Amino acid sequence: MTKPIIQNYGEINPLALEAYEEIKVRYDLIIQQKQDIIDAQESLKQTIKEIETTAVAQFMGAFEQIRTNFISVFRHLFTEDDTCDLILVDSTDPLESAIEIVAKPRGKKPKSLSQLSGGEKTLTATALLFSLYLLKPAPFCIFDEVDAPLDDANIQKFNNIIKNFSSNSQFIIVTHNKATMTAVDVLYGVYMQELGVSSVTPVDFRALKDDRRFDGLG
Repeated sequence: MTKPIIQNYGEINPLALEAYEEIKVRYDLIIQQKQDIIDAQESLKQTIKEIETTAVAQFMGAFEQIRTNFISVFRHLFTEDDTCDLILVDSTDPLESAIEIVAKPRGKKPKSLSQLSGGEKTLTATALLFSLYLLKPAPFCIFDEVDAPLDDANIQKFNNIIKNFSSNSQFIIVTHNKATMTAVDVLYGVYMQELGVSSVTPVDFRALKDDRRFDGLG
């Protein structure tokens, strides 16, 4: 085997050591930057995990409260024997899971909400809205003709729910129903005496003493 001859390596580069030091400094800097990125990635993953853990805990707490409220309000609007529920479709991933709404008035076994009557759908939606409202009550709530699909008996139930919650919030209801109109504290009639010009006439029932009226809407 022929031994390598030093002459075969060519001339010595006197700047090789200096170039090596420069490249080594750059190499060490890149390695440090890479490690910083890896550390930042791990820190970010840990932060995301902590946020998700907190978010899931808060969401589940709010969901269970809303579910309890929904069942309570639903049974006030229907009867104590009626069945309803809110179900997480994928409990393993609650933040991304769909939510199934179950509403089964007594004597019915609907497979979907579309099989409920118009009034039953309205009461179910009202129960869901109030279950959300009870989680964090707002100072004002506005309803735009939500009582339109309801019959007289269900309108009374709706008015009773409004009465129960009127101590914490002021409710503004747009309605054409006489039963709802007689249940309020203040009635604002909107009319058009001149074409294109709307006017408002208030009637304050609070000044009247009528035990038959619904006392609770502010």
